[in-house]
Amino acid sequence: MSEKRASARWVVVVIFFFFMLLHQTDKLMIGSMQVPISEEFGMSNTQWGWINSGALVVATLLYPIWGYLYDRYARAKLLALASLIWGATTWMNGIVRSFPAFLVTRASTGIDDSSYPGLYTLVADYFGPNLRGKIYGVLQLAQPLGYLLGMILALMIAPMIGGWRSIFYITGTLGLVVAVFIFFFVKDMPRGRAEPEFEDMAEMATFKFSWQEAKEIFKKKTMWFVFLQGFAGVFPWNVITYFFFAYLEKERGYEPDAILFTMGPVILILAAGYFIGGAVGDYLFKFTKKGRIIISSAGVALGAIFLALAITTPLEAKNQFFVFMCLTAVFMPLSSANVIATVYDVTVPEVRSTAQATEYFIENAGAAFAPIITGIIADATSLQTAILLIPSVTWGLCFLFYLGALFTIDKDHADLRAQMAERAKNM
Repeated sequence: MSEKRASARWVVVVIFFFFMLLHQTDKLMIGSMQVPISEEFGMSNTQWGWINSGALVVATLLYPIWGYLYDRYARAKLLALASLIWGATTWMNGIVRSFPAFLVTRASTGIDDSSYPGLYTLVADYFGPNLRGKIYGVLQLAQPLGYLLGMILALMIAPMIGGWRSIFYITGTLGLVVAVFIFFFVKDMPRGRAEPEFEDMAEMATFKFSWQEAKEIFKKKTMWFVFLQGFAGVFPWNVITYFFFAYLEKERGYEPDAILFTMGPVILILAAGYFIGGAVGDYLFKFTKKGRIIISSAGVALGAIFLALAITTPLEAKNQFFVFMCLTAVFMPLSSANVIATVYDVTVPEVRSTAQATEYFIENAGAAFAPIITGIIADATSLQTAILLIPSVTWGLCFLFYLGALFTIDKDHADLRAQMAERAKNM
């Protein structure tokens, strides 16, 4: 690899890291603002669920469209457009003054939330299979760090500068700035450039999207298990993201400062879990193609166990609650980078955005309604019941789906490598 290309790929990682950090801050900080926003608009838990489900539904519907566009056109320019849309829709969300308008504008922020497949596939063309887990783990550090930054902005900065609307104006403006950086400094790479079979080639053919290859995605048995775990696996994240702060404040009696000092370390541990999961997955992948799946299955099983222990901890046992939440945070993200890398371990380069977008579409098709379901259960019983029930059931299902993938990954990976070798031989 040339020094120029090696340098360029790290520039891309840095820019994408800040894109994800600030975008996730903008997306996730609303969970920390549930109480003031609900009080301003007079919302119940169910109405709050609709506010968050609206953006998820929009993102779900647009995943196939973004995936198709990324496989057909320049991914860097489309990502710049996504960042521009992020900035504009967040500004609109801060301007409106009624519940219906807030519902509509919040839903519009989902347009750019479905833009990640292009980012991940572009990274896959800069880094080979043995490094992807680590790189995705580094990038996904931005998600919990964005959550933490959003929490700080919502709980500490917002009251000092005029409330939650001012924070939306800040993060919306940052979206516009990031769009400029992506447009001018992120360059596209030929699809498949980092595959081992093409690594030493000075020139390589351009792989173009084809419907025939897109159909092949659904013939990979591993992808079916990936789709199934995706459908179930995002439920817990949406439940925790949009309701956990209200649970801490209303049902466990935490003050805002106590929430910050409790959840801050938990989120930092969560951030480390993304990289640990990707790095350990890459390491095991060198010895067995089942490595990423093994790590993913362990993550969902142990995450579910420790979250249940935390939620059932007595209110007065705050130290015990904190310890169990820290342990939950270690295991929750282990599967994330490994699932993305697994998709690219079994699909050809020219349809990877479509494959990833399909997986996200299926994820959100179920999880888009997680906030609504959580709100309904919480209004009927309690937030504790909702947070205990939904993650336990859905992560249990994920564990079973990962067990199925253990029996299919070797063949699907070998088929892809044979296909890439055949292409390299014919160039």
